[in-house]
This record gives sequence, structure tokens and C-alpha cells, in this order.
Amino acid sequence: MVSSLLRLPFRSALFILTALLGSAAPLSPALAQQVQLRCDGTLLEAQGSAELKRDIQRLGFSLGLEAEAGTADEALGALQQRLAAVRSTLQRLAVQDLEVTSPATYTRPAQRGRPALTSASLRVSGVVAPARLQSLVREVGGLPGVRLAPVTPQADASADPAVRRQLLRAAYQDALAQAREMVQAMGLGGAPVPLQVQIQSGFRPVPLARAALDAAAAPPFDPAELPDPVDRLELMARFCVR
Repeated sequence: MVSSLLRLPFRSALFILTALLGSAAPLSPALAQQVQLRCDGTLLEAQGSAELKRDIQRLGFSLGLEAEAGTADEALGALQQRLAAVRSTLQRLAVQDLEVTSPATYTRPAQRGRPALTSASLRVSGVVAPARLQSLVREVGGLPGVRLAPVTPQADASADPAVRRQLLRAAYQDALAQAREMVQAMGLGGAPVPLQVQIQSGFRPVPLARAALDAAAAPPFDPAELPDPVDRLELMARFCVR
């Protein structure tokens, strides 16, 4: 949809044309403030968008790990033991890019009938193969002190540059088609000439939430049921019609 329409000549000493396929980088905010577009005719603005579903190559995961005890030293010791169990299980699942944050502690003051307790916590993240989804949820998610967050389906990162170029072309063609339709609707005689293209947003991963199973005999978590990663790109294109 064409977002705005101006019909007036622009007076400026500088005429700028952003070549879509020559450079994918948008103008910096500082440069955009210095540059003025010149159009001795009708200026059209159109917001183009495109998205592409991709195959799942791996699953990104994140989990919280916590332990409580009467003192900070005891809580940290219990957390360290639980981390060892989590790390051992993840290694059996051939986890890659494993990251563990430094622990944090929090002391809950004593209350009536409840002694003071210190909680120690940290976060663990990494990536696993889709076929390991069931094991990740049941074997890792079932360990003491583990809070498993939604997994994130991830595509092949090596294909990102080609995908971005494909999305850029598709989003620009979407904006150009809108501009051409508006030219016809207004009865203008000329063709829309691109003046400027600004990329507004890029890739957006799609997260996925999964509930825990109640019974061991229930059907396993199936990676084929996960939504495919979706990459999106939005841009704002300005055209001049003389």
C-alpha cells in the first residue's frame, strides 16, 4: 500500500538515486538528514515487503538453572552440581555453541515460619539438531532446577547473504508495483523513477513454545511440526513521476 503522496516540485542542489542492487546498505540517519530529494513532478512513497520460509537446520535453545540453600556458598555449590548434570546431558546430545553465564545470587529474607534462603541462578544456551528435540525437552527439561525456554528454529546461516538479496529484490519489486498502480490510478503519463530506497527491517526469527508432556508414553515432540524459520525484509522506496 502506498503510504503517502506528495505533488509538488522539490528545490534542491542535490539529486540522489539509490541503486537497489548496487548497494543493500540504507542511508545513515546523519546522511539522510543532510540529503534532500529533488523531484520536479509527483513524489510517491511506497513501503515494500517480502518474506521467505526456509528449512530448519538446527534449533537454538535457552534454559535457566537455579538452586536454593541456606547460604550463598551452599546455593552456589548446589548450582554447580546441577550445571554438571545439565552439561553432561547436553554433551550427549551433541550440543554446539554451548554458552554458560556467570551465576547470580539472591537472598530472600527470613519470614514468619520460613527461614532465609539464597537462590543461585544462571543461563545456558546452545544449538542442537532438530532430531534432538524430544531428548532436549524430556532429558534436559526434566532435570532439577531447569526452566526450559521456547526453542528457536534456525536456517542455514551460510545462505543468509543470498536470501537477503532475494528478499531485497522482492521487496523493491513490491514497492515498484504499488507505485505503478498509483501512477495508473492518478492518470499520470510518466513512469516512476526511483529516488531513494531505505531498508527498515531485516530478518526476524520465529520463536516456538512447547509445553511439557505429562506421560512418558505420549507421542514425542516432533521437529517436523515446528514452524519453518521466516525471514522478512521491509523497505521504503521513493519514486518521482514526471
